[in-house]
Amino acid sequence: MKYFPNPVWFALAAALLGGCAKNSSDGWQGYIEGEYVYVAAPLGGALTNLAVARGGQVKQGQLLFVLERQSEAAALTQAEKNLAQARAQLDDLRQGKRPTEIASLAAQLERARADLKLSAAQLARRVQLGNSEVVSQEELDQARAQNDADQAQVDQLAADLATAKLGGRDDAIRAAQAAVESQQAALDKAQWSFAQKQQFAPADAQVHDTLYRQGEWVAAGNPVVALLPPENLKVRFFVPQEILPQVAIGQTVSVQCDGAPRAINAVVNYLSTQAEYTPPVIYSRETRANLVFMIEAKIPLADAAIVRPGQPADVRLN
Repeated sequence: MKYFPNPVWFALAAALLGGCAKNSSDGWQGYIEGEYVYVAAPLGGALTNLAVARGGQVKQGQLLFVLERQSEAAALTQAEKNLAQARAQLDDLRQGKRPTEIASLAAQLERARADLKLSAAQLARRVQLGNSEVVSQEELDQARAQNDADQAQVDQLAADLATAKLGGRDDAIRAAQAAVESQQAALDKAQWSFAQKQQFAPADAQVHDTLYRQGEWVAAGNPVVALLPPENLKVRFFVPQEILPQVAIGQTVSVQCDGAPRAINAVVNYLSTQAEYTPPVIYSRETRANLVFMIEAKIPLADAAIVRPGQPADVRLN
């Protein structure tokens, strides 16, 4: 959204200011100017809904227009599903194996411990019998080997069970976390693109003009609606250089428009830093050497309803 002065009034200003260089008891001639807000979407598309009409009033946050956004809606749905998938993969890594797999490993460990207990008892009996030379050395060695094998099986299954409960490796979890963040960024972008296809009023304003009709293609960045907030009204007038020192920022000036019920006290908010010839030069040769300075004064919000851009105005210093 950008603020632009209305170029239509420059021609009117030239006609009004032909005799404004000289000070008089009537003050100086000026004109009411407005800074328009041109509302555009950063993305292009066909205009599917123009929710306001020229000359109407809108409130802040009110819908102005909507552009076609089917592709943005599809991209948003895809981004939401991709994020859900990435989060599920991260949760799976953090949780480790499924409960049924852990239960299976636990059962295998219990069985191995039972086998170890049996082989340990058999080894103890063969050691006692070996001392009395009832069993051979070969049988004793076989009993020790079986006991060692059973012990190794128990150790392996205990380690497997502990690993299953730990979940994924740290580097795998970090990679999954990065994937979730990437998908979140993609979702944020898709949401932004979807939201930008509709625009709302930035402030209470009058709809000065609508620049497209419903169904027309709007290029990215092209304004669709021109708004005029009441606080953007001002009076523009020119004073001779010898009067300029009498005017200061914050000073009030009296503004009287034709047909207005009363004069308005506007506040000076801009003094031009450069002089210019009294316009129009081609109509007044004797005033070509007279330099004037442009001054702008803000119209109070309470008085904005009684003036319109382009109205001639008589301005006096208070």
